[in-house]
Amino acid sequence: MIALLMLASMLLFNLTGCGSSSKQEQKAGENKPAGDKLKVAFIYVGPVGDAGWTYAHDQGRKYLEQQLPNVETTYIESVPEGADAERVITELAEKGNKIIFATSFGYMDAMLKVAQKYPDVVFLHCSGYKTAPNMGTYFGRMYQARYLTGMVAGKMTRSNTIGYVAAFPIPEVIRGINAFTLGVRSVNPNAKVKVVWTNTWYDPAKEKDAAKSLLDAGADVIAQHQDTPGPQQAAQEKGVYSVGYNSDMSAYAPKAVLTSAVWNWGPYYVNTVKAVMEGKWKSEQYWGPMSDGIVNLAPYGPMVPAEVKDLVEKKKQEILSGSWDVFTGPIKDQNGQVRVPAGSKMTDEQMLSFDWFVEGVEGTIPKQ
Repeated sequence: MIALLMLASMLLFNLTGCGSSSKQEQKAGENKPAGDKLKVAFIYVGPVGDAGWTYAHDQGRKYLEQQLPNVETTYIESVPEGADAERVITELAEKGNKIIFATSFGYMDAMLKVAQKYPDVVFLHCSGYKTAPNMGTYFGRMYQARYLTGMVAGKMTRSNTIGYVAAFPIPEVIRGINAFTLGVRSVNPNAKVKVVWTNTWYDPAKEKDAAKSLLDAGADVIAQHQDTPGPQQAAQEKGVYSVGYNSDMSAYAPKAVLTSAVWNWGPYYVNTVKAVMEGKWKSEQYWGPMSDGIVNLAPYGPMVPAEVKDLVEKKKQEILSGSWDVFTGPIKDQNGQVRVPAGSKMTDEQMLSFDWFVEGVEGTIPKQ
């Protein structure tokens, strides 16, 4: 990720781990002799079957093995963030894994401690900002896909009230809400986006209940920054629409899901492992754009009209070409103050330290 030091003042929260506290180690091709295969390990904050964040990372792991048959992968799921993560990462290094991917923000400090003890192992941390000579960070510009899903939601709402089930009030989540809202209001200036915080990454019941509260408040489209399809299911049960996140969530609510903002980690994992194998890897802070293929939109649901698809695809091409990006002014905050003047666009540092909502968002950002 590029220039992530601005996250430091915003992201030092003691977030608890998501999912269950049980851990299960899995190996692909467990009965195959390892030989001289390169051992690569992944540590997950939730279960691989969460249909969201961890599922998307595990699809990337499987893609890695398919593309590089001389690689053997291991994953450990549902690892709580904090001290337990340090123990698990240490065990993975001790078992001979030469590359270790940690896929949740709360693993950052634990991974940095372990990286300092194992200089011959390459460590990669997803969404963080701390690095070392043998530790880099990686993430994608999900805000670009968020904007496009916002356009879909803005076109499909009838009540002009869109609900957003949000995880934690950190810049990553705030940035996504803002991008989504800008997309909504680019096609529907009268629409508003109501935010409810759950302070969870993976709690299906709580996240579904949060969506229900937004539906009761008049929302007829539900969006989310969560790892479960609970909010999507709540929307379908109410007979309204929704926008998924992390992976294509249409299988869980086919009558509701308009599209999903999705992660595609596989190519990044392949490129990174290749670089290590070829001796070309260097510690960096990667923040990949949509043009790198790391973020995208899932297929549209059958309820999305052709003219809406065409409108969104046209804007998508502008993002892919680099001729336009989401946080380009003029942009006002909730109080009507111009934060990004016309003709300007936010820097990476500004986007990575978001602590304010754009005009059109209804909700507050809790202080940590």
